[in-house]
Amino acid sequence: MNPPIAKAIPHKLEKHGHVRMDEYYWLREKENPEVIAYLEAENAYKEAKLSHTKALQDSLFEEMKGRIKKDDSSVPFQLDDYFYYSRFETGKEYPIHCRKKDSLDQAEQILLDVNVLAEGKDYCAATGGTNVSPDHRYLLYGTDYVSRRIYTLYIKDLETGELLDDVIPDVTGNAVWAADKRTIFYSKQDPETLRSYQIYRHVIGTDPAGDELIFQEDDDTFRTYVYQTKSKKYIAIFCSSTLTNEVQILESSKPEGDFRMFLPRERGHEYSVDHAGGHFYIHTNWDAKNFRLMRCGEEQTDKKLWEEVIPHREDVLLEGLELFRHYMVLDERKGGLNHIRIMPQSGKEHYLPFEEAAYMAGTGYNPAYESEWLRFSYQSMTTPASVYDYNMRTGEKILQKEQEVLGDFDKSDYRTARIFATSKDGVQVPISIVYHKNTPIDGKAPLLLYGYGSYGYSMDAYFSTNRLSLLDRGFVFAIAHIRGGEEMGRAWYDDGRMLNKKNTFIDFIACGEHLVQSGYCAAEKLYAMGGSAGGLLMGAIINMKPEMWAGIVAAVPFVDVVTTMLDDSIPLTTGEYDEWGNPHEKVYYDYILSYSPYDQVEAKAYPPMLVTTGLHDSQVQYWEPAKWVARLRKLKTDKHILLLHTNMEAGHGGKSGRFEALHEIAMEYAFLLDLDERK
Repeated sequence: MNPPIAKAIPHKLEKHGHVRMDEYYWLREKENPEVIAYLEAENAYKEAKLSHTKALQDSLFEEMKGRIKKDDSSVPFQLDDYFYYSRFETGKEYPIHCRKKDSLDQAEQILLDVNVLAEGKDYCAATGGTNVSPDHRYLLYGTDYVSRRIYTLYIKDLETGELLDDVIPDVTGNAVWAADKRTIFYSKQDPETLRSYQIYRHVIGTDPAGDELIFQEDDDTFRTYVYQTKSKKYIAIFCSSTLTNEVQILESSKPEGDFRMFLPRERGHEYSVDHAGGHFYIHTNWDAKNFRLMRCGEEQTDKKLWEEVIPHREDVLLEGLELFRHYMVLDERKGGLNHIRIMPQSGKEHYLPFEEAAYMAGTGYNPAYESEWLRFSYQSMTTPASVYDYNMRTGEKILQKEQEVLGDFDKSDYRTARIFATSKDGVQVPISIVYHKNTPIDGKAPLLLYGYGSYGYSMDAYFSTNRLSLLDRGFVFAIAHIRGGEEMGRAWYDDGRMLNKKNTFIDFIACGEHLVQSGYCAAEKLYAMGGSAGGLLMGAIINMKPEMWAGIVAAVPFVDVVTTMLDDSIPLTTGEYDEWGNPHEKVYYDYILSYSPYDQVEAKAYPPMLVTTGLHDSQVQYWEPAKWVARLRKLKTDKHILLLHTNMEAGHGGKSGRFEALHEIAMEYAFLLDLDERK
């Protein structure tokens, strides 16, 4: 079967006197039947080319599904007199949100069964399964059936089980209750760009069409949402761009009042605010690249009146805090690893001990302000996700749950390591590695290198039951903690964005080279995978070093960077100028153009590739990967396989449901395993 060839229709794009011809620009016409026909043709071609892996895909799917506990449940958390939790029932795709009053021995009340909401739907996402009013009578939740992250809010009376007439359509899903138990603040997005830019106030029993607009963010580089402080005394409006934040506050007991400014935005000042014990606590980068912690009185929010609680440290990134009446808990990052710091009001502070070379840890959901128990999470590449309760007074630690992996899983069968690669400029880049103990580290194994490296998002050493299917078949798996993330502090992020973006790609290539040199894999068996901004990474590395990779999986890849960042009508664009640069300015246009995967496709040999997208993707529009594949087909000089898979019913995250999503993972793994078998 021959691959589909997209029709070429020259489209002129001009900026700063520079002309680009985009022959596949027409693929953005979502309502054009020819576009849908092309995507369906690509899907048919993909099915045909992978048909010989059908048995393997089915086996992988059943294998991965077989590791999942079918009747699993979350660890309950206590909120006042109620214990809230979610659970799954055997054979069902979606969670059931529940609670029990007074004790876990009492009768269960089902708050929301998402399986019922999903009946007859190709896609279903629900938010707010435990978003209850302060008196625990009403549940506020949202549904999205398209995967565009546009929700409809509903209010359920938990005493009668009935839905109220208050139905609020076309919102973000972000909403909080005021202390009066009947006022709700929620955010709404622009229908075209999906930028969250408005905050509304709704009172139960009134027509949502008359809800009052209380704030609108007119700067199109900012987004806004609402949250409640730990003390529950204040509701806050949070406005955020990539590098600048602003907070407004309102006493929750006075929801009819006006929000007051906490501190006006200043370019480059990132801060967030929480409240406890009569003070506001401010997590801020004011004169503190790696952030510091300040506090102030409730009426003394001017920056000049702040007092320092935790100073700035060059070698420690302060990521966040959790406030209790008698304790403060800090999430810190040092040397690329998470640390949890316990600080009592009286007594000696200490850190929770973590023993493994590479791991992921952080504070969990801790709604009880008066508690002396801290809930935190821990996992590593060999240890399943675990939830602990830790008594900050006595030091007692209780494992509440370790993710149960069904089958013959034994964590002692796997090995993990953390090594460093030297990038082109001499920077040491961490790499986290996992493999089966029976896989020889002798330079002959296949290895899948995973990376992201954008938005300051740290890609920590996480556990995956699905990944076991690769490890058990002899693959080594590695995560490259490249610049653009924040693993090594805030400077790590700054060195991988804007005019430093190419460091992200150079780091990833250096990690791949070091893994080969260190004997973790064979040079001809080095594979790579990344999604979204990590898909941009995949596009850049195959342009820079196409011969280096045995195969590539690029999931929902952001590859048409110049065109997208010039188009203010596309979701997410304007809020990301501080990440990529604003190409309306020539210096950024030229730099982005120099690495933009779509623009840099050349007539040369490329590695085998599987590219995935979703027709309804709200973050990376489907046409970016579609255009990229079309241009690669036209220009590449090799005969390697190139496949495009478009999920016609889903968006950025793929299929909904805990099992259905495994079909796409099985396809990706089968693609890699099949390539490796041919080596």
